[in-house]
Amino acid sequence: MLRRSLLLLGMIAVVASSTSGQEIADDPRVAAAVNLLELWLDAEQAYKDIPGLSMAIVHDQEIVWRGAFGYADRARMAPATPRTIYSICSISKLFTSIGVMQLRDEGKLHLDDPVQEHLAWFDIEQRYPDSPPITIEGLLTHSAGLPRESDFPYWTPDFDFPTREMIVEKLGSQETLYPASQYFQYSNLGLTLAGEVLAANAGQSYADYVTSNIIQPLGLDDTTPEIPADQRGARFAMGYGSPGREGERSELAFFQVRGIAPAAGFASTVEDLAAFASWQFRVLEGDDDDILSANTLKEMQRVHWVDPDWEVHWGLGFSVWRDNGKTFVGHGGGCPGFRSHFMLQTDEKFAAIVMTNAIDVNSSKYTGVAHQILAPAIGKALDSPDDTTPADTSLNFYAGSYDLAWGGELAVFPWEDGLAMLYLPSDDPVDAIVKLKHVEGHTFRRVRGDDELGEEIVFEVGEDGEITRLIRHSNYSDKIR
Repeated sequence: MLRRSLLLLGMIAVVASSTSGQEIADDPRVAAAVNLLELWLDAEQAYKDIPGLSMAIVHDQEIVWRGAFGYADRARMAPATPRTIYSICSISKLFTSIGVMQLRDEGKLHLDDPVQEHLAWFDIEQRYPDSPPITIEGLLTHSAGLPRESDFPYWTPDFDFPTREMIVEKLGSQETLYPASQYFQYSNLGLTLAGEVLAANAGQSYADYVTSNIIQPLGLDDTTPEIPADQRGARFAMGYGSPGREGERSELAFFQVRGIAPAAGFASTVEDLAAFASWQFRVLEGDDDDILSANTLKEMQRVHWVDPDWEVHWGLGFSVWRDNGKTFVGHGGGCPGFRSHFMLQTDEKFAAIVMTNAIDVNSSKYTGVAHQILAPAIGKALDSPDDTTPADTSLNFYAGSYDLAWGGELAVFPWEDGLAMLYLPSDDPVDAIVKLKHVEGHTFRRVRGDDELGEEIVFEVGEDGEITRLIRHSNYSDKIR
């Protein structure tokens, strides 16, 4: 009962707002898309038992939408919000890579420099005598042939991460996995070493450098290069494991990443990473070169490594991928109890950021679906800002969730010039939309793909004048929300 109560209360804990620039957010097409996204995310959080989920959608310099669902901490019944702080784990690698490129642009290092030129203690055993040198670029593209991790069991219970001194001392007892520049091998050790290269050339600690040269200049007040212990029990989310055999999630131990911080240590909020995305759009337009030049950021976001099977493409720190003919850049993160994703489509100046406090969430699915739902609406709002009609508010009378006898629910909501239905939960909410056309009274008909009309959907009205159920194929579904 506690789990169900938490879920029901969590569905109420929804926060959504937009920035003072209202032009895009107030466009009826965008507002309808945001409503669909909220309906879908609300169901995802509830039906998939995600403790908490925060998300932000960005177009250029505007946060089009930000919201949260569920709980940052179930035991404290603390709602998740867009300002909840989460571990963002491997998204940390973007900050490390930007720092390395800053020093490259200052002439303090070159991407083809062997790592050993900058770290005298870099003494990992090279298993392949004919291997080319392990370079800084190899670290940033995960093509250095290094093992995935430093040789400590920090992904096992207690999450006891090593200090940088422990990593340095243990490195000599490790050996390479492949020759350099042969395969992609994702490596937290590699990006940890990139952070060490940064610190060695900057003449200060990694944390001090990224704080003073990236985080503070960008005004990312809730972003830190280590999990903030002072926010434990406050704004920092509780991390949860995957459901066990009995279906219950357990709280996971609090951790700090210590020496692995350049690869996985950062904590942040969706609002801060929304600002991080907007900064990148400014840089790419040549409007902001205080931290990084446009040419350097473009260099980082284009492909520098393609694996022999053509399945993996990587930039300098950034993951690069294609979907439906478009190129995306960004990075995901997964640490004990947390999963996040940061995604940019730079041609459209679109960004989506999601953070959750459950490890078994496919976070990239949420940014991808957000793009499918919101990007077309934003595009229409930009291309034809005056070519729109106000939403028909009378259709809100029918909107809501209707119970399905076999489980799940049917969401009804205004969409385009009529109503639409969507069975929830849904893995593909865009393609699963069923459009309805008003016929008469409280009767609608399903719109087929060829614009012909299908069966009737009839909404029943109770004595209080409110909708009580809908009937389709002689079967009824009671309105539950």
